[in-house]
Amino acid sequence: MNNEKINDFKQVMGNYPTGVTVITTTAPDGTPVGMTVNSFASVSLDPMLILWSIDKRVSTYNIFTNAKQFAVHILAADQAELCALFASHGLDRFKNSDWEMSAEGLPIIKGAAGVLHCGMHTTVGGGDHRILIGQVKHIDNHGKEPLLYHRRKFDAIPESFYE
Repeated sequence: MNNEKINDFKQVMGNYPTGVTVITTTAPDGTPVGMTVNSFASVSLDPMLILWSIDKRVSTYNIFTNAKQFAVHILAADQAELCALFASHGLDRFKNSDWEMSAEGLPIIKGAAGVLHCGMHTTVGGGDHRILIGQVKHIDNHGKEPLLYHRRKFDAIPESFYE
């Protein structure tokens, strides 16, 4: 595919505002693993299913695609630094964040707007990514305002939006 078309695609998609999530799971040895993801959507109410996608070149690809469960943290408006931390390379993400292990063995980051505890339902190929579909088993709803991502910037929903 030519670079101009790729750049146009990135520009158009970057102009689409999204929420931001951090997805977490554990490696087979129990080490917590997490990454920032904005390719997240609901799929079904019955059963409750969500989806997100992971780049096949990501170092944690095999961990996430083979996981039996994962947690989706819908980031709160005040968690832009946490979003950047989990999008970075080479930093100890969990050492630098406030989290705890759930009873189910999932790393749960504190302060999120909400957390969906999911069992792996299925995965589907999608070009250079893989789409992971999770069945929601438990929901933590903290009622906080979400973090938004638009044109490579993070912010809260403006108060004028609600007027």
